[in-house]
Amino acid sequence: MENQNRESLGSRLGFLLLSAGCAIGLGNVWRFPVITGKYGGAAFVLIYLVFLVILGLPVMVCEFAVGRASKKSMSAAFRELEPAGKKWHWYSGFAVAGNYLLMMFYTVITGWFLKYFFEMASGKFVGMTPEQIGGCFGATVSNPVSLLMWMVIVIVLGFGTCAIGLQKGVERITKIMMSALLVIMVGLAIYVATIKGGAAGYAFYLKPDFKALVAGNGAGGHGLWDTIYAAMGQAFFTLSLGIGSMEIFGSYIDKSHSLTGEAVRVIGLDTFVALCSGLIIFPACMAFGVDTGAGPGLAFVSLPNVFNNMGPVAGRIVGSFFFLFMSFAALSTVIAVFENIVAFPMDKLGWSRGKSVSINFIAMLILATPAALGMNIWSHIQPLGAGSSIDGLEDFIVSQNLLPIGSLIFLLFCIWKSGWGWDKFIEEADVGVGIKFPNNPFVKFYLKWIAPLIILVVFIAGYIDMFGIKKAPIVLAIVAVIVCVIIVASRFVKHNVLKK
Repeated sequence: MENQNRESLGSRLGFLLLSAGCAIGLGNVWRFPVITGKYGGAAFVLIYLVFLVILGLPVMVCEFAVGRASKKSMSAAFRELEPAGKKWHWYSGFAVAGNYLLMMFYTVITGWFLKYFFEMASGKFVGMTPEQIGGCFGATVSNPVSLLMWMVIVIVLGFGTCAIGLQKGVERITKIMMSALLVIMVGLAIYVATIKGGAAGYAFYLKPDFKALVAGNGAGGHGLWDTIYAAMGQAFFTLSLGIGSMEIFGSYIDKSHSLTGEAVRVIGLDTFVALCSGLIIFPACMAFGVDTGAGPGLAFVSLPNVFNNMGPVAGRIVGSFFFLFMSFAALSTVIAVFENIVAFPMDKLGWSRGKSVSINFIAMLILATPAALGMNIWSHIQPLGAGSSIDGLEDFIVSQNLLPIGSLIFLLFCIWKSGWGWDKFIEEADVGVGIKFPNNPFVKFYLKWIAPLIILVVFIAGYIDMFGIKKAPIVLAIVAVIVCVIIVASRFVKHNVLKK
């Protein structure tokens, strides 16, 4: 049963901040600085911005268009728009699964940031040596009770917001968090600019060295292709496209503004937060001699050392605000994706919001537990080989599979005649005032052939990075067989249920 009495957002600002809140997450404020440091700073940033425009923007417009035209979540959007007899809606189940999988590990990591905010505010790290701070991070990951407790707090906050309602809960609370996040980031960036010794950090972050990059010895020690691929991947993954996370908010808005203009604004906010995080982290790290290529430990080990070097009072205040804005960035994504999860059964099965929140709350508590335990008492479970983990497997399925393949499906659905089609897509995208989507043969050719090729390159390169060039084809073949089995089994089950 399809739910005809759908809620809607109360304002355009709510839509923009909700969409931006979904896109703005740990990929911006954690992964972006890490990967920028790894791949050499400014040159990487410029290449990243190019791919954000030529790849991320069109896919986001596609998601928004599918949502607004169908007025459905991913549970029914493709079925609503696809020509009779076509099977684009088969991807819907994978999109639903992608939202659950993403939250199964994302809620655990979000809990880390909340924990560090309270610990930083309490003064726990004041006077600690770098080794002691590193030990704190190790203790956080190895303590199953602590990880589960903070994970539960995140899940309660996320679903609690959804339970209040779309406008009064999700929209209102996200507005508050996003506004606070932007104010805190700007304040931190201004403060860091006053610290002596940060000039080298600005140079690293803002002054590209393409000559060294082409020569294969860029600032991060990587060549041109490695940097291009990394920038492609970051531009692609930062917006959380492909699993309906943006599509759901498109389904909640009216037709008063063009979707290209709205997508530009959302991506602009997303990019501002990512770039601003670099303006905070790199000058601060350079000023106090901290390695900017420290990897995931940058946020939890390196930066607390930076804050300590600022002094017991200033460091505690700045560190607390830093982890608060990190928490807001992560929680905004959690709330947005939880809203998508809650909307699935509301649209598909006609459930009330309360019923959907209650059942999904229990389900998420169960589903997220393996990722938390996989970091400690279940660490012997290494599904992708030595050194891997349960949360790593979940991340791999989402980031390296569902996001690129889902984005490819959204793109082709909107362009190909066998899907929704170019003309209908353009008509929906251009309704309302604002920037119109470029409707010309060159752009259509690019989106039909070149952009899908870029997405496939990202997809295949991800497997090569993970498994090596020899094993990647074998693993891809196994994954293809598993997907086919899932599709056939789901069709068989559905046919027999309907028959009965």
